[in-house]
Amino acid sequence: MLASGIARANADWPTKSVRYVNLFPAGATTDVLSRIVCQELSELTGQQFIVENRSGSGGNVGADVIAKSAPDGYTVGLYSIASHAISPTLYAKLPFDAEKDFTPISMLWGVPNIFVTKLSLPPNSVPELVAMVKASPGKYFFGSGGSGTSPHLCGEMLKNRAGLDMQHVPYRGGAPAMQDMLSGQLDMMYDNISTPLAQYKAGKVKALAVTSAERHPAAPELPTMSEFYPGFNITSWGGLCGPAGLPPAMVEKAAALTKKALESENLKKTFIQQAATTSWMSPADTAAFRRKQEQDLAPIIKASGAKVD
Repeated sequence: MLASGIARANADWPTKSVRYVNLFPAGATTDVLSRIVCQELSELTGQQFIVENRSGSGGNVGADVIAKSAPDGYTVGLYSIASHAISPTLYAKLPFDAEKDFTPISMLWGVPNIFVTKLSLPPNSVPELVAMVKASPGKYFFGSGGSGTSPHLCGEMLKNRAGLDMQHVPYRGGAPAMQDMLSGQLDMMYDNISTPLAQYKAGKVKALAVTSAERHPAAPELPTMSEFYPGFNITSWGGLCGPAGLPPAMVEKAAALTKKALESENLKKTFIQQAATTSWMSPADTAAFRRKQEQDLAPIIKASGAKVD
């Protein structure tokens, strides 16, 4: 009787407010996408899904919060390419195990990155920028929303593929990096496409390329990085997870709810505005996808020589 009562309670989840830990700062693409997902989940369940931003260390600070939370379903959060597929190789030591310390629930979205520079920088194409940096080793800097994020890895991949000598400047999110670029203090950066794309459309930065496998419909005039360096394809993704040990009935319920949330017309509209695509997967497929991403990205990270102590 006790076991059946627990199973029923898990299937009835949630019966109170749920904390959703976002790994990146307020205003970032992941924050906008997380909030619309949480809004839809709140409407579907009648319980509040409250976003808590715990940024730092390329998403690892927030991921550690999720990993060390009670496995009762009332703390969930972002399952990110940065913390769960890049960090295990990039960081010499992590406070969590990306495979063992989390319960994958579902995938949520995919967002390509974009390569932009300040207006005063002379190059108007990737080959021109590569030639400029090669002519002045160590002079130029590229920024990202933090060490271990997919934009950071894009910069390291360009350094490795083109043989460039330039330094990485990690920020606590893409927004402060963009502010430094707009003020002329930062030369170039990779970031999730939505915010830089708006600045590019407004004529405030130059955009040189996108990092997806195909050109992006929001800016089809921009080439892909793979047009210059075949195989250069890194897309940011996000999913939903909880700490290890979440009850299976609860995970199944949460996965079904996220699937329904991603079918919302309001959510789809917001995702399009953020240049994101919905990407639901089952818990098992989400776990397998993360595992494969870590395996696929590990040799790229190792070849780049990037390492964070």
